[in-house]
Amino acid sequence: MTLLGPLFGWEAVDGVFSDGRRVQGMLDFEAALARAEARAGVIPAAAAAVITARCRAGLFDIESLARDAALAGNPAIPLVRQLTRLVAEEDAEAARFVHWGATSQDAIDTGFVLELREALDRIEPELARLADATAELTRRYRTAPLAAHTWMQQALPMTLGLKFAGWLDAIDRHRERLAAARSRALVVQLGGAVGTLASLGERGMEVAEALGEELRLEVPAMPWHSHRDRVAEIATVLGLVTGTLGKIARDISIHMQTEVAEIFEPAAEGRGSSSTMPHKRNPVAAAVVLAAALRVPPLVGAMLTAMVQEQERGLGGWQAEWEVLPEILRLSAGALHHLTESVAHLEIDTGRMRENLDLTHGLIFAEAVQMALGRKLGRLAAHDRVAAACQRAKAEKRPLHDVLAEDSELAAVLPGGELDRLFDPAQYLGVTESLIDRVLEAHSRFGAAARPEGEAGR
Repeated sequence: MTLLGPLFGWEAVDGVFSDGRRVQGMLDFEAALARAEARAGVIPAAAAAVITARCRAGLFDIESLARDAALAGNPAIPLVRQLTRLVAEEDAEAARFVHWGATSQDAIDTGFVLELREALDRIEPELARLADATAELTRRYRTAPLAAHTWMQQALPMTLGLKFAGWLDAIDRHRERLAAARSRALVVQLGGAVGTLASLGERGMEVAEALGEELRLEVPAMPWHSHRDRVAEIATVLGLVTGTLGKIARDISIHMQTEVAEIFEPAAEGRGSSSTMPHKRNPVAAAVVLAAALRVPPLVGAMLTAMVQEQERGLGGWQAEWEVLPEILRLSAGALHHLTESVAHLEIDTGRMRENLDLTHGLIFAEAVQMALGRKLGRLAAHDRVAAACQRAKAEKRPLHDVLAEDSELAAVLPGGELDRLFDPAQYLGVTESLIDRVLEAHSRFGAAARPEGEAGR
């Protein structure tokens, strides 16, 4: 299916997981293996050159590979057969050394790691771009007053900058997680039949090190055929990323509701339109992200379940990863790209934010009044006194400030000027400024160490 590709995906990552790229990844392994073995003196250098020259996906019949994979149980077995025939057409002697000492899982896993690296080389800079866009919003709206909500009800005043800082803080944590997971996942798989490299004799580690250098991948302490924590960690981190993207999308969609109308996705011709209601402006990016946030967690669960594998080589669990992990990467990357484009151009109505602060006619400042009274009357007595005033204000549909001002006992405790100050949202923001500064400072340090776009390898 390609109809929905642009809606849920991102072309930069979708293309990484094509049939041709999957085949080329395995062929890159085979070519690098031959060169590594030639460097170690395991096979002739001439054979390695011929093998490398034939490791081009365009020379292979992918439809035939697909049919034969259904019989063989994996695509590497028919791929090695086709490669051997191609090499034999040029040099029968060189054909003897195709796939020398390796097993199918070595080719499939390492080939996928190469695809994974390419995908992460696109995802990580996009996550950094989302963080930078959110940091800019945090700075721009750090003092803009906004009604905070708990349990979907207006709670206390906050600033829009603090809301954005919360987004930014989570995004930067994911950048740290993804960088750490990347360092563990982007490694060579080379173990031979059962992980001992017995087929390469005493040259096994020498070949593995040379293979890592050829592919610019780290060489792990030992093969990881049935230990799938590396790829499961990538899946899990992307699940966490997508969860945060979904939280942000949920926030945006709520703020975009007609009755709230404070934050809007960017407007564009045909964007968010309705097929029947001309006035509609739907949060389309949020919808895509929320769909991904629903779809990715079960896929992550499949990756975690697939970790329980049998002895030295898994049966079924390994195979389950082949389509699940690329789907996680595609969905999370698509959600990330769509949200980044949206956040970078959000439209903010600060006037409406202030209007919404006044919706409760001052009830949103009840805690501020209670805390000020509590210093004189005690917290519980102050709570009961203010709660009664709130009930009266709601029953009489009057501003809370006016109801409180009529209470002579309270007026003696809270003179008029102090009462007025308590109804100013800027006076009840706690350590908001400090919290924003902490997040921005951490982001600044992280940005200095960010991976440049397109950097690959170790």
